[in-house]
Amino acid sequence: MDGRMNSTQVAVIGGGPGGYAAAFMAADLGLRVALVDLEPNPGGVCLYRGCIPSKALLHVAKVIGESRQAADWGVEFSEPKIDLDKLRAWKEGMVNKLTGGLGQLSKQRKVDFIRGRAAFLDSRTLKIEGQDGERRLVFDNAIIATGSRPAAPPALSLNSPRIMDSTAALELDDIPKTMLVIGGGYIGLELGTVYAALGTQVSLVEMTSGLLPGADRDLVSILARRVDQIFHSVMLNAKVVGMKEEKNGVRIRIEGAGIGGDEAVYEKVLVAVGREPNSGGLGLEKTKVIVDARGFVQVDAARRTAEPAIYAIGDVAGEPMLAHKATHEGRVAAEAISGRAVAFEPRAIPAVVFTDPEVAWCGLTESQAKEEGRPVKGARFPWGASGRAATLDRTDGVTKLIIDPESERVLGVGITGVGAGELIAEGVLAVEMGAVASDLELSIHAHPTLSETLMESAEAFFGRSTHFYRPKALRAAS
Repeated sequence: MDGRMNSTQVAVIGGGPGGYAAAFMAADLGLRVALVDLEPNPGGVCLYRGCIPSKALLHVAKVIGESRQAADWGVEFSEPKIDLDKLRAWKEGMVNKLTGGLGQLSKQRKVDFIRGRAAFLDSRTLKIEGQDGERRLVFDNAIIATGSRPAAPPALSLNSPRIMDSTAALELDDIPKTMLVIGGGYIGLELGTVYAALGTQVSLVEMTSGLLPGADRDLVSILARRVDQIFHSVMLNAKVVGMKEEKNGVRIRIEGAGIGGDEAVYEKVLVAVGREPNSGGLGLEKTKVIVDARGFVQVDAARRTAEPAIYAIGDVAGEPMLAHKATHEGRVAAEAISGRAVAFEPRAIPAVVFTDPEVAWCGLTESQAKEEGRPVKGARFPWGASGRAATLDRTDGVTKLIIDPESERVLGVGITGVGAGELIAEGVLAVEMGAVASDLELSIHAHPTLSETLMESAEAFFGRSTHFYRPKALRAAS
């Protein structure tokens, strides 16, 4: 220990999308900022081991899928040859470019980037253990942005390189002949899609009755049909009850509805059953910060903890665990520290599953409305009636609005289809601005585009969609 002591106005612990956004915003507001992270540059799990590398591989999967689909259009390609080393190098090169760019932005903003592991010694002091020894950092305010990690339930633990979490799966060490994905959430579906496109025979087991638990079923049903085509098998209402490593793989025992203890051997197993907040090992017990039973740090609307000088943002501060939610929270926390009257009060946080087709939604869902006993009216436009979807040969989609029947205000938007993640931004804006259905109906959308489906969904609400006819009796009943 070299005994170095430094001070800063704002100390940010964690360099992910929430942490670096908070650090940069605080610096832009004229505050002196230190950003602490273990990696050589900012980026966090999202850039290094999550959002960015997974979406890069999903793009590869989509290209492979489209090359095969092109045969239906009279354009045939030979089966793709996968150069795994080159694919990995491309993925890593992109990650290095983006994280390196964030490193440059840190320098331009004069953010003191400290590489190391931080823990609280008290409510005003951090201990940072780095490669060059230990140091102390005294702060006026701190922001906890330590993110989350893949959940590892003991029942699914096996000390074997054949058992992967999402981080290991993205390393892409090889292309196994067979793989079992445990968990039908967005992580399992996205990574399962990648491996299936690369040639792996993928099976999936999910303990609930459907994929993407919590999402509206009419959005998920379209994706489920696609998954049934590209995965070897999908087992719902089922769970893994036994795991044993053998010479050629892992023997898995599965029980559930219609499954009486079936066993099969898989070359690799991906455990994708969610994520857990990184709130342990931070020395929070030496502060007034409150951590709930699930490990989330409790915060108020400004993202301030029970310790007035300490804030928390992103995955560690509660669900939804989404990078863009963390970014917005980080900016709010930085503004609050600077003295501005701000609060994190979004009406719509978009969620996107980057499968093929993509599934995206924001605001109130129909499932939530039913649970709350809230009267809503749904307006749907099937992509089979979209000219642009037809030109893409991807009519397997739907755009859906959730509307208050009295005020006609748009409360939520759901989209399943190619590019749904790009389209959902208009839905977020509509919900945030308090738009009514006629605002979308009267906004001229370019033709032919997929964005037209939002306009035509609004038209369908009034029973006058140009390209989709519903008899009056059905309109009255909905």
